[in-house]
Amino acid sequence: MNTLQWLWVGGLAGVIGTCVVAFVAHRWRMAQATAHWRALTEAHDEALAQAHERERLAIASLDEQGRAQGEALAAQQARLTQAEQDLHVARKSEAAVLEAKGHWQAEAERIALEAARLRGLAATFERWHEQMISLMTQNQDMHAKNHELSSIVRHVLIVSLNASIEAARAGSAGRGFGIVASEVRALATRSEELSKSYRDSLHRNDVTTTATFQDIQAGGKMIAASLSSVEALAQQLHSRLH
Repeated sequence: MNTLQWLWVGGLAGVIGTCVVAFVAHRWRMAQATAHWRALTEAHDEALAQAHERERLAIASLDEQGRAQGEALAAQQARLTQAEQDLHVARKSEAAVLEAKGHWQAEAERIALEAARLRGLAATFERWHEQMISLMTQNQDMHAKNHELSSIVRHVLIVSLNASIEAARAGSAGRGFGIVASEVRALATRSEELSKSYRDSLHRNDVTTTATFQDIQAGGKMIAASLSSVEALAQQLHSRLH
């Protein structure tokens, strides 16, 4: 083989070697690129999977929040409905209370008027009580005066009898004096009868006055008891109204 052939073979070998080296380098770069691409793909897939997982978790969280908000809204709606019902019941109760209050106020006013009337009756009975005491005192005074009058009448009778006796002893000279003594005795007798009648009338008046006084006392006590009961009832109504 001559030199030219060796050169040609050497050049061809160099070209082939260069081609082999270039091919090996290209394969190495392709392997590196493939590995890099696989790494990028895996990272991308992992990132995408993580993103999908985060999205799933976010959607689940939103769903949970939506359910919680729905339940909260339903509970709030139930509370509002209950509050409306309670308000309706409260308004009805308030109306009933106001109606009852008006009724009790009218009843309290009526009881106050009744108490005022009873106080007026109690004052009237107290005045009658005082007047009856005064009347009984006057009756006692009239009894004393009638007793004194009876004593005077009896004394006049005794004097007239003595005068008649003395006139009878004097005979005709004492006849006129005897007539006067007889008239005085007749007047004294009539006065005594009138005093007895007056005493009987005073006794009957005492019985009537005593019975009336006792009735007034009993009526006054009954009115006082009724007044106490009415005032206690008025106080209870006042307490209920407030």
